[in-house]
Amino acid sequence: MSGGGCSVRAIWILTPHDAVAFSRRFAVVEKRWRVAWEAEGGARAEMMPLPADYEVAAAFAERRRREGTARGSGIRTSMSSAGSDSWVDDPITRHIISLHIDKEEGEGFMLWPVVLQKRGSYYILVLPLVDPQSFKAYESLLKRSDCGSSAKEKGNLSSILLNLPCITGALMVAHVIGDIITGDTAEPEVIVSTGPSVGGLLDSLTGSIGISARPKPIAAPVAAPTASISSPVGAPQSESLKGGMRPFDKDLLRNFILGAMPFGTPQDLNYANVTSVRTTGFSADPLPTDQKQPAWKPYLYKGRQRTLFSSLETLNAALYDRDDVQDFLSVSGQVTCRAELEGLPDVSLPLSGLKAARVEVSSFHHCVQASEPTNDKQTLIFQPPLGNFVLMHYQASCNMDPPVKGFYQLSMVSENEGAFLFKLRLMEGYKSPFLMEFCMVTMPFPRRRVASYDGNPSVGTVSMTEHSIEWRIVSSGRGLSGRSIEATFSGTVRFHPITIQRVKSSFRSVPSTAFVEDSDSEQDNTKNGANLDDYLMEKMNKDLQAVNLEEPLSWQAYNYAKVSFKIVGGTLSGLTIDPKSVTIYPSVKAPVEYSMQASSGDYILWNTLGKCPSAALPK
Repeated sequence: MSGGGCSVRAIWILTPHDAVAFSRRFAVVEKRWRVAWEAEGGARAEMMPLPADYEVAAAFAERRRREGTARGSGIRTSMSSAGSDSWVDDPITRHIISLHIDKEEGEGFMLWPVVLQKRGSYYILVLPLVDPQSFKAYESLLKRSDCGSSAKEKGNLSSILLNLPCITGALMVAHVIGDIITGDTAEPEVIVSTGPSVGGLLDSLTGSIGISARPKPIAAPVAAPTASISSPVGAPQSESLKGGMRPFDKDLLRNFILGAMPFGTPQDLNYANVTSVRTTGFSADPLPTDQKQPAWKPYLYKGRQRTLFSSLETLNAALYDRDDVQDFLSVSGQVTCRAELEGLPDVSLPLSGLKAARVEVSSFHHCVQASEPTNDKQTLIFQPPLGNFVLMHYQASCNMDPPVKGFYQLSMVSENEGAFLFKLRLMEGYKSPFLMEFCMVTMPFPRRRVASYDGNPSVGTVSMTEHSIEWRIVSSGRGLSGRSIEATFSGTVRFHPITIQRVKSSFRSVPSTAFVEDSDSEQDNTKNGANLDDYLMEKMNKDLQAVNLEEPLSWQAYNYAKVSFKIVGGTLSGLTIDPKSVTIYPSVKAPVEYSMQASSGDYILWNTLGKCPSAALPK
């Protein structure tokens, strides 16, 4: 049973108030559970039926009280008791939990493994089908007297889960259900240019003055149905759902489960595929006898044929401007695709620039067959699904100079006033078609309220918020391409006086529940030593000093400026696609378009006059 894929016995969605908002049980899988236990020669299956909703809610509330939070600590503490998840002493028990069901008549029993995922304000519980041997093995871990587990040790939790592929399937089920109830069902972006590129001298001239074809995200597939007005699916409702609990469309979720996992066995968890099949049905066009229709393409495309590729990269950087600390640059990227092709063609895509990019990690869509990298290239062959999808993810080095480099200095001249200086250079060494669409530098002051500032930058505009100063160097609509610019900004920033209460306080004045990942509001959380987050914060805060004149901004935190930008027209890693080398078999007349975009992630300029964290990198 453990090697037979994934089947789900039940799904529950709970509110923060420990009430069941949605539940679904699968009788066919439950019958298999009973048969498996009967084959073991016992009657335990009769003693462990699927509990009622109110029993699950009570068991979840009891676990929250016992473990400190909904997730728990994942480590054994002095407050842990035998039979609890923390007694197993493995952090994975924060995500794969057990629930102890108390019965009014007869003995209680345990549900395991229950995959737990928190999305928005809801807790999603998925109970997959496991074999009795794995269940009994976990029961024995709950009674073990020794603490901790070793990777080489037999019978530990990791070795048990390694033989249960249903755990991975249950995690995927929980993830896609979370996407539906929070509205995060949008497909990956595929960027296309609004106008064709003429090339040559004209592109260089128009790019140098900021006039070029602006890329834009392409729409989702036409076949994908739209949600009803009451449905939470969609960007506007998604944000409000994350901030607080809002009802979700139960009919939408119920219909998805019916199509995605009939009788409790997941078949296709792609939201767009399932909803498209529900509205348009499977393709009625006959396929050639030598071709099989893959699961990721339940119906065929009809219409104008074309293929779109996009390279979307995010640059994370830590720039110190110090001789003793090396700057850090890292690129994480993805190649997205949209193949509007009739039939079931094979697409061959060559990647180039592998040596320059020094790709460290890469992963591919399950429809891709990737060849071994040779020299500077790698070939991907795939039968594309319909709609936008991520072809590959990768982690690589930055093959170019930082698009924004220079230094930032901040020095406190008094308790409530600081002098700062920026000297930056943008897009040095970047030639057309690279285009910086916007660039902004933010000076955050999380623990001080900004009263005013003085100073005028050499370029751009400045605005102020309660806890930050924002310097917009390149505005949207006035791109920077084919040249570099130097930007300087010096001035002073004044803060509101610190109150007496704030000076005498430390981090310990902040309620400990603010640091709890689950945001549980019970008072028991602050008293329960099993809560790892509170325990660690309390231990660290004992050594923190009160505010002093040298570091008055965030209680011994570090001072930095954060850069935000977006660049189109090229990749920072050097990993690219040649559209002319893309081949489609059987051969069809379908243009191939390719766009590239890079944006900032955590792009930090550390204060050269203050403290800064750094790590020794391997040579």
